[in-house]
Amino acid sequence: MSTQTLPSLLAQPSFAELFTPKLVTVFREGYSFANFQSDLMAGLTVAIVALPLSMAIAIGSHATPAQGLYTSIVGGFVVSLLSGSRFQIGGPAGAFIVLVAATVQQHGMDGLILATVLSGIMLMAIGYLRLGTYIKFIPYPVTVGFTAGIAVTIFSSEIKPLLGLSFSGAEPGPLLEKIPFLWSKIATLSPAALSLSVVSIALLAALRIWRPRWPAMLIVVALGALAAFVLRLPVETIGSQFGGIPRDLPLPALPHLSLEKVQAVLPSAISFALLGAIESLLSAVVADSMTGRRHRSNCELVGQGVANIASGLFGGICVTGTVARTATNVGAGARSPVSGMAHALVLLLFILVAAPLASYIPLAVLAAVLAAVCWNMFERDAFATLLRASRGDAAVLLATFGITLFRGLTEAIVVGFALGSMLFIHRMSQTTALETHVPLAAEDVPDDQAREAGDETSGQDPTVVIYRISGAFFFGAAASIGAVLERIGDAHRNLIIDFSAVPFVDSTGAKTIEGLAHKAAQRGVGVTLTGMSEGVRRELAAQGARRPLVNKAPSIDQALAEIRGKGPAQEMSVIA
Repeated sequence: MSTQTLPSLLAQPSFAELFTPKLVTVFREGYSFANFQSDLMAGLTVAIVALPLSMAIAIGSHATPAQGLYTSIVGGFVVSLLSGSRFQIGGPAGAFIVLVAATVQQHGMDGLILATVLSGIMLMAIGYLRLGTYIKFIPYPVTVGFTAGIAVTIFSSEIKPLLGLSFSGAEPGPLLEKIPFLWSKIATLSPAALSLSVVSIALLAALRIWRPRWPAMLIVVALGALAAFVLRLPVETIGSQFGGIPRDLPLPALPHLSLEKVQAVLPSAISFALLGAIESLLSAVVADSMTGRRHRSNCELVGQGVANIASGLFGGICVTGTVARTATNVGAGARSPVSGMAHALVLLLFILVAAPLASYIPLAVLAAVLAAVCWNMFERDAFATLLRASRGDAAVLLATFGITLFRGLTEAIVVGFALGSMLFIHRMSQTTALETHVPLAAEDVPDDQAREAGDETSGQDPTVVIYRISGAFFFGAAASIGAVLERIGDAHRNLIIDFSAVPFVDSTGAKTIEGLAHKAAQRGVGVTLTGMSEGVRRELAAQGARRPLVNKAPSIDQALAEIRGKGPAQEMSVIA
């Protein structure tokens, strides 16, 4: 690559390049009628998948099925309109069920809507501050652990409708209290509801194996509703529980605002924003891997933020990118964000035309759908692989999983991220090495070549000790390397530290070198630093490791030449 092209490659992208929605990019590139046909069919396919899921996730979240549809319609449309991904499908996600349900229990529906709007504002701020690229630094064991924990928690919340249990009041939230409570109500089990649940789960599994391209969830929901109606089964339905689904969208309205209310729901809003960012960017990455395209992470977060605000104003719940629906969109032949907008419009058409039919859907069947979602969310192969991979990864995984189950998602992500960071620091510190630069035997050279006493090639100079550091010299490795460097024998009068294999030095590492140089000066030992890159040189200088405290040379050989008086070492740029 020529040096003339390097500046353009390293130039920072402009604001417009970072935050232009992919829909605009698609239209600039040229959008044909054939692409529109492909997008329309993909949107219809995704809508068929999203219809039962939106209602099931909303019910599991202690919201109404209508709110789940509002979320997919309004939020899904805005996500596609402003997305940084060509194929992202937005809507309610199973990962939010636990958080949303807890928010409804603590703060009511008004509190949930306010938290949703606030999370949208936070997501927009994260995007505009260009922090989206940092979301990917959450360790893989953390995402697998909290996803698995969410799956178990969601399934535990669906035991009641799966078994058709009946009792007054709400069931306990914590898992260790919920299971004994539900067991105490086992006498109220409904054989009809249990039969519907078992048959629905079996049919979902069978269709996935033998007819994977069929819309299994929609088929199961339709057949379950038909069976409940024809056989007059005594089971709860959307109509009996929620009074059906309205045949129109509500008018936008602001949630009740007060300083006290905002402070109360702020922790929930932060959790929504964090999880929404993780889920949406994970979904965008999955779409990229399937298509070879690249998404704009910060633009995606801004779009998700606007979508959450819009969803909240229309009475919906949290919106995020959904992996399963996005993958379905790609597999159905989508070409652009128009497919996601089409999916939202198809769901709107359902509300306008066929909403009364949803009243016949049994809650046991929707619980079976969520049970299948939980099975898919629990990444069993990844979980088992991480358990076998290393003790560190297994510890992070199990800690995140356990805290998600017994404490909460926010605490699980924070603790998991902290443990993952500590594990990374430990592993990075082990890759940083320190070795003496002394040949084990004299180099074989012709006898007619002159040697001088103390020449490195004829043996070790007892007055000079040379250390070569390799790897990142940061706070995780500074203590151990500093301790070795300080053990300089009394016979040594010169210390050479080579940084040619050090890509990065942080302030702790630089301060360690500065402290070492001061101690060496007190003992009459000269310190010479060699092989420093520009970045390493600047950091060392900033912490005081500069002339006259230390000398410098481009290489070990030139440093030795200067020490032995063979000639001045070639000057490098002054450390200032």
